[in-house]
Amino acid sequence: MRAKAVEIVRRLKAAGHKAYFVGGCVRDQLLGKEPQDYDIATSARPEQIEALFPHTIPVGRKFGVVLVIEQGKQFQTATFRAEADYRDGRHPGRVTFCDAMADARRRDFTVNGLFFDPIENRLHDWVGGELDLRSRIIRTIGNPHRRFAEDHLRLLRAVRFAAQLNFRIEPKTFAGVRATAREILNVSAERIREELLKLFRPPHAARGLHLLRESGLLFPILPEIAATVECEQSPEFHPEGSVFNHLIRILEHLPAEASPSLIWAALLHDIGKPATASRDPHTGQIHFYGHENVGAEIARRLLERLRFPRKLIEEIVVCVQSHMQFKDVLRMRKSTLRRMLLRPTFALELELHRLDCLGSHGRLDHYEFLVEQAVQLERQPAIRPPLLSGKDLLALGMKPGPAMGRLLSEVREKQLQDELKTRLQARAWARQHLQREWATPGRGPSANKSGRRKKKT
Repeated sequence: MRAKAVEIVRRLKAAGHKAYFVGGCVRDQLLGKEPQDYDIATSARPEQIEALFPHTIPVGRKFGVVLVIEQGKQFQTATFRAEADYRDGRHPGRVTFCDAMADARRRDFTVNGLFFDPIENRLHDWVGGELDLRSRIIRTIGNPHRRFAEDHLRLLRAVRFAAQLNFRIEPKTFAGVRATAREILNVSAERIREELLKLFRPPHAARGLHLLRESGLLFPILPEIAATVECEQSPEFHPEGSVFNHLIRILEHLPAEASPSLIWAALLHDIGKPATASRDPHTGQIHFYGHENVGAEIARRLLERLRFPRKLIEEIVVCVQSHMQFKDVLRMRKSTLRRMLLRPTFALELELHRLDCLGSHGRLDHYEFLVEQAVQLERQPAIRPPLLSGKDLLALGMKPGPAMGRLLSEVREKQLQDELKTRLQARAWARQHLQREWATPGRGPSANKSGRRKKKT
């Protein structure tokens, strides 16, 4: 990626234009990190960029933004510009092309306003970004209220960068975030979702949630999680205290490769507790009866509000709704346990259970039991597919209908209980079951829905 980006800068400069790496790639490079992408700022106008490079996409031509495509990789290449007359908390009413220094001064934070010439190996800092980078500070370029009014998403980006980089937010900048936090509601759900996905990535997810609360952004963005701050729990099960503290501890234990499904299942698994909290008047113990079912509905509405993909929503909701089943695994029937192990989301649910334990009492006995059970199940591949299908019962003379579904469920139950182990055993058992049914007056294959046999005509 870097070699291709350097070549783009080289070609722009060879054509007489100024060109620099800019933004996150410069920041990450100075922090010793490998940039994920490279943005380029240049004095070249959009038509000049398009003339120099055969493969381009004019994604924001009126703002001077063109994507240059090199060997299938995209490089955002933008003309130096100044912006003014913001009217909707996102789009400028007026854009003028300018020089590099003015372009740097219209950007959001000082650490993102650094320009780097990879040909001359020279850093250009017109906004004090290098010092803030060394001091590990997130600071707006210029007046915080003005910067945040230009694009309300910058409120959330300040928190995200502080968490992601483990920086502190400069006091005036942080005061600006707190003073205008509710303006984040003017931002589209999709843009907020993308920032939250980055904010809650490990290893900075727990700090992200802390900063979200301290900044005043938690309530307007995620009021359902804000409700957990004052939701206390019984200390014998949750020595960490409130549900919010529980979520923080879970996020601290997220594995580095945690998927969005796991992260959001962890965030939302106890989201129903504030709505279901009750206290026993005799013992003083706090209960949350049915919080998993209430929480599943709350989680679905929250995720739909943030426009999460449908598949992701369904995975997360299943985890929220089923997470309390894990406390009963040592007492489950074999068939019930195996149904749990065979769920498509079981691996995700199991990891959530592990995090749930680490975020509270710390005991992993149920988790270790389930891991062993899953290993044993893997050694019995014959259990995974059902022994019989509807076609098998049709071949035995059974008519389609609800009774067929019930019989298939009964065969599956016996299979999971190890009472039926082969297709031959299952067919023989089903045949005997049907013969008994047909021998019962009014219940044979020719019986109508009321249970009476049809009269011959």
